[in-house]
Amino acid sequence: MFLIMNPGFSFCRPAALPLALSCALAGASSVGAQTLPEATTVAQLNAVNLPDTVVTATRVAQPLTDVLADVTLIDRPHIEDSGAVTISDLLARQPGLELSRSGGPGTATSLFLRGADSRFTAVYIDGVRVDSQATGGAPWEAISLAQVERIEIVRGPAAAVYGSDAVAGVVQIFTRKGEGPFTPYVGIGAGSRRTGKLEAGFSGAGGALDYSLGAAREVSRGFDSKPGANPDRDGYRQSSASGRLGLQINPAHRIDLTGTHTDMDAQYDGFMPGQDDHGLNRLDTLGASWSAQWSKAWSTRLSLSQSQQRYEMRPDAYRTETTLRNLLLHSEWHQGDHRFTAALERRGDALVNDPIDRSRHQDGVALGYGYTGGPHTLQVNLRHDRDSEFGGQTTGGVAYGYAFAPGWRVTGAMGTAFRVPTLYQRFSEYGQPALQPEKGRNIELGLHWAQGASRLGVTAYRNRVSNLINFGAPGPCVGMFGCYENAGRAVLQGVTLTGAHRVGAVNLSGSLDVQQPKDRQTGHLLARRAQRLLKLAADTRVAAGSLDWTLGAEWQSASHRWDDAANTQRLGGYGLVNLYASTRIARQWDLLARVDNLGDKSYQLARGYATPPRTFFVGLRWTGR
Repeated sequence: MFLIMNPGFSFCRPAALPLALSCALAGASSVGAQTLPEATTVAQLNAVNLPDTVVTATRVAQPLTDVLADVTLIDRPHIEDSGAVTISDLLARQPGLELSRSGGPGTATSLFLRGADSRFTAVYIDGVRVDSQATGGAPWEAISLAQVERIEIVRGPAAAVYGSDAVAGVVQIFTRKGEGPFTPYVGIGAGSRRTGKLEAGFSGAGGALDYSLGAAREVSRGFDSKPGANPDRDGYRQSSASGRLGLQINPAHRIDLTGTHTDMDAQYDGFMPGQDDHGLNRLDTLGASWSAQWSKAWSTRLSLSQSQQRYEMRPDAYRTETTLRNLLLHSEWHQGDHRFTAALERRGDALVNDPIDRSRHQDGVALGYGYTGGPHTLQVNLRHDRDSEFGGQTTGGVAYGYAFAPGWRVTGAMGTAFRVPTLYQRFSEYGQPALQPEKGRNIELGLHWAQGASRLGVTAYRNRVSNLINFGAPGPCVGMFGCYENAGRAVLQGVTLTGAHRVGAVNLSGSLDVQQPKDRQTGHLLARRAQRLLKLAADTRVAAGSLDWTLGAEWQSASHRWDDAANTQRLGGYGLVNLYASTRIARQWDLLARVDNLGDKSYQLARGYATPPRTFFVGLRWTGR
């Protein structure tokens, strides 16, 4: 619901950093905002890279000043400075997001948006839907960060735009795009525990054609992810590649092709001591789109996409494969301060997980209306989906913003959402075919202030989820360990405080989330979710001889969590300090050095599983121009 924020927070002196509440009033909700352009059509967005324009909130390109959703934009410089190994580590540093992982990179990963389960966040890569019909939700451990150019995070239900899955929000990932003259790049890095990284690629544009191709390889010896169970090092190897090709046929018509590939081989500690267990995760996405500008007011986009995710365990004989296919026809009409959208979408899901071999589809019709005039901003969306198994599902959303004084805006939004059960939840030995879709009802209010480089914001939200699917007691299914059932109700409520401020040459930033994701029937907190999350950061530029350095520091802290639904197994709170420095050492050479978990803090995100100790990394990158 908020305007995008630059890094930085106000009212916090370094000596006062431990005072979480006062510092949090200055948290940053995102990075990368610049001077905002006029409204841009989808075809124009495809033709140029506009980091201050977002497309995820309503599926149309909008200047950030027109966006009513609570949006964060993460750009490439921020990704490079972060030094994050995985995309989930990077996202966990953003407001409203927290991470749970059973071991090191490549192992089972959950990302909670506003306290909601991973399956309640819809995820797209270059517009291609990514999900698992086995575990539910995006396979975060299989998504490579190496090829990512930009990430957009939308908090709050978006089912009226995207259909099933977007109960808590949407994350859209964009890979690198070709611009300007032919530009090659090569990067190499090394770090603790024999970690190594090599990447190379090129991009460019000439005439009607733009192109980008990149590949990366990462390896690490890892650490003992489950101390006491199997004393060994659990490392990983990851290979990734991405490519984009765009053809501007004429000023009104454009064709885009995208593709990504990731292979992850991650070691983990299984049930057999001494056994070398591996989880093999492969993710492929393909997308093709045709954008057309039929008149100054009317544009359309036709897209066809497919994603395929395969996971298998070795030496255990387990394998699952999810295939998703989408066909979307999207139309947009501008008339003065008014914008109308309409969409037809066909979604198909398939799962192969022996003995399961099932598929289903959804047909959706979506309508949208947006208005931006004077101090008023309005967005209304309505969508109806007909599922081949569950029949009709109707969702809606309305958001309004009012700029009541220079720099000040108040916002409010309401929305409904749903998620159909996965094919595994219905047809595995633990499943029940009679399961019904999970449904959410959300309301939120926000207050925002912006002046120059300074930002402040507060969002209060309450999302009630019914028909919640839990893993219950044995009985209704053939599984002897338990069965999936629609037996739960949850309330996801909280307040997020964010802000940005510059003090002299230092950019300060931070955010505070105070949340209560609860089981409405028992009153217990949902497993592995903290009630308080504090994230602070500072960066500055320092000249040292002939080099101009960017120096930065981050502090992440979380209160205690419970590892189980009964709230009997406590996971302690923790605080982490990360440092980084980067500089251009020559005309085409950039150097990055980073230390994560500076204090070598020992903590757990899942009971019995260790997290990375102090980690060093140094990277060198050459970019030809």
